Amino acid sequence: MTKRVAILISGRGSNMRALCQAMASPDFPAKPVLILSNRPDAAGLDYARAEGLPYTVIDHTQFESRAAFDAALHDALQKARPDIICLAGFMRLLTPGFVEKWAGSLINIHPSLLPKYPGLKTHQRALNAGDTEAGCTVHHVVPEMDAGEIIGQSRVPILPGDTVETLEARVREAEHQLYPACLRKLVES
Repeated sequence: MTKRVAILISGRGSNMRALCQAMASPDFPAKPVLILSNRPDAAGLDYARAEGLPYTVIDHTQFESRAAFDAALHDALQKARPDIICLAGFMRLLTPGFVEKWAGSLINIHPSLLPKYPGLKTHQRALNAGDTEAGCTVHHVVPEMDAGEIIGQSRVPILPGDTVETLEARVREAEHQLYPACLRKLVES
C-alpha cells in the first residue's frame, strides 16, 4: 500500500525535491500529499507549484506563540492524512505536544553525523574541531532536538582547504541520496 507523505520546508527545498523526485518513480511505495512551508517566500514552494504538488503556507510570524503555530500545523496535517512527515529544512522547533501527537511519523534530516553537532552551524563546528569526516543523519523526531533514533547516515570526507560552503555542498549531495533511501526503508519496514 502506498504511504502518504507530507514534507515540511522553510527554504529552498532541495531535500523536498529529492524526496519528490524519488517518489515520482512508479516503484516507490510513497507519494507526496502535502508540501507545507512556514515561510511564504520559501523557494521550495516554486517547485511544488511547478510540479502541481499540493502545498500550503502557515506563516509562523502570524501566531502569538509556538503552541498556536503548532496547533495550526497539526490541523493542516490532519487534513492531508500523512502516514509520514518529513522535515526537510524546516527551521522551526516543534513543541513536545506536537511531536507526541505525531510520534513515530516524524522524521528529519540533519547535516551532521549525530549525535555529533546537533543544532545549527554543523559544518563550521566540524571544521573548527579538525574532523576528517562529516555527513548527514536521518532520524526519528523526538521532543529533544536531534536526539531521535537514527534511521541512516551518510559520511563524506572533509578535504584539505574545505570551507563551510564546500563542505555544505558535499553534505547536501549526500543528503539528496540518503533521505529518499531512508524514506523507502521506513515505508517498506
